[in-house]
Amino acid sequence: MSNRFSMNVGGKSFDVEIEEIGAGSRPDVASLSSCMAPAHKVGIMETVLRDAQQSLIATRMTTKEMEPAFEAIDAVGYRCIEMWGGATFDSCLRFLHEDPWERIRTIRRAMKHTKLQMLLRGQNVLGYKNYADDVVDAFVEKSLKNGIDIIRVFDALNDMRNVERAIHTTKKLGGNAQGCIVFTIAPTYTVDKYVGIARELEQMGVDSIAIKDMAGLLTPYETYDLVAALKKMTNLPIQIHSHYTTGLAGQSYLKGIEAGADVVDCAISPFAMATSQPCTETMVAALKGTPYDTGINLEALNAVAQVFMPVREKALESGLLDAKVMGVDVNALIYQLPGGMISNMVSQLKQANMLDRYQEVLKEVPQVRADLGYPPLVTPTSQIVGTQAVFNVMMGRYVQCTKETKALVKGEYGRASVPISDEIKQLIIGDEPTIDCRPADLIEPQMAKFRDEIKEYVQQEEDVLSYAIFPQVALDFFKWRKEQQENKV
Repeated sequence: MSNRFSMNVGGKSFDVEIEEIGAGSRPDVASLSSCMAPAHKVGIMETVLRDAQQSLIATRMTTKEMEPAFEAIDAVGYRCIEMWGGATFDSCLRFLHEDPWERIRTIRRAMKHTKLQMLLRGQNVLGYKNYADDVVDAFVEKSLKNGIDIIRVFDALNDMRNVERAIHTTKKLGGNAQGCIVFTIAPTYTVDKYVGIARELEQMGVDSIAIKDMAGLLTPYETYDLVAALKKMTNLPIQIHSHYTTGLAGQSYLKGIEAGADVVDCAISPFAMATSQPCTETMVAALKGTPYDTGINLEALNAVAQVFMPVREKALESGLLDAKVMGVDVNALIYQLPGGMISNMVSQLKQANMLDRYQEVLKEVPQVRADLGYPPLVTPTSQIVGTQAVFNVMMGRYVQCTKETKALVKGEYGRASVPISDEIKQLIIGDEPTIDCRPADLIEPQMAKFRDEIKEYVQQEEDVLSYAIFPQVALDFFKWRKEQQENKV
């Protein structure tokens, strides 16, 4: 059916015929662009139990607050759920008086149908320095034994020597290993470089590859180009992890999906957006009825959201969730700073009564990053660069350097993507020697020593690992736990 009518433009009359489209019809999405990847169902990884709450409420969500959602989460049909690793381990021990290992076991008992995923910092495990191989082996073993299915492994410097041991042990013990490309913007980081990192990960035997964009820096078309290049290089599943800090992540996910991305990381609506991930419900709705349909039901997601809404409201009322962070942060685009890094710098400046110099620190961060070889800004390098920038503004450039800055320059965290100049080395470490080997090669086995140091507190082998990663924090927790147990008798 068509409609014909006349219209007048600039004094001239034209006959126009418009073909009427039937009610409810829509163009065939698959035909919109011949350059799109073949149709494929997209998987969703839900982050509310780990990165979403880490990004928005400093990882203060308790296991008790999570438990009412377990049944609803398990019924959704997520590809997997991220629920451990990152800062959750430290937060459980330090702030929540919880055993992080018991959290895994609790979630595993409740989740009968959903794969559990964790984030591991390679040779840093869940801490802020490199550990011996026997610590990495034991940590991976206990993580898998307690219920983890998938271990996502990354290194802050994209030094693949620092992820190889964790990946090898995960595979050896029957786990699913996901290798990470840490996305950053620097002179040496091109699509070809990222493809090279992915090729190394593939050779290590990973089961999938994740693009880890911790500051929300990926633009939509960069995402398309990167995913397309990776899909051309490998048949491994590609997963995209980003943050909504800059407001780009949702758009970048869609372009990545068009290029062939298999899984995207999202957060249920009460803990989505801002410095967290794109909203799960929004992404599911955007893909519904397309060749990329997730197959997830919005009603099932609503059941999950209803559980976390009061948790969000409680966090807002207490001030734990600050409404000021629930927007787009353009500074992340300008200075490439993850949200958590910005809040940490503000805290340091407040303590020094120097908040008025915040803009100076923001401008100093890119310079420090360049001086230190352009490390991606992710834990622990984001903390190292941010703290050193604060010190430089407070005391003068490199007048005082943290021990972590010195260790980074010495090569103790791994290989920088751009060689650090001799001038900067002299300023920071003087004539101290640097290393070029894999840092963990210089660390003797540690587990026996750790076990002996806390033998009076050990109630499970996992306690030795808690102590290995966070000695004083774990010791305080063990003493508290012992007091609680004695008071119950």
